[in-house]
Amino acid sequence: MMNDLETAYRATTYRVFLPGGAVDLRLDQANGRLSAWLAAAGCRCFALVTACNPGAQPSSAAANAERQARLECELLAGNYEPFAAEHVADDGAWPVEESCFVPDLAAGDACALAADFGQNAVVCGGEDGTPRLVWLNPGG
Repeated sequence: MMNDLETAYRATTYRVFLPGGAVDLRLDQANGRLSAWLAAAGCRCFALVTACNPGAQPSSAAANAERQARLECELLAGNYEPFAAEHVADDGAWPVEESCFVPDLAAGDACALAADFGQNAVVCGGEDGTPRLVWLNPGG
């Protein structure tokens, strides 16, 4: 049984801006372009993490930009190479969220980072390029 929040996450396109062009991801749908990119880059996993709108509560553009900049700095300090990404709601009712696509960021590390920024969930995947929703507090 899906709650409203999960329904909203599933009704979203996760757009990743990679060298060579944007790749649109949908939860639980394998993406051949992403899989090929990961293989060429020698990456075994990936995560999408945002610092915007903690707890799925709308924040101001300025607050979101400040948090997102801190997230990017933390990723760079951890020797990750984040790529720009955005979360685009199908119905347009939720503002586009800026995000980071991070190759080789393991799910556990992505969850820890997302928790620092008050997030409910992250999108993670493996070499097959299939994005999966990972809740920080399952059932909570």
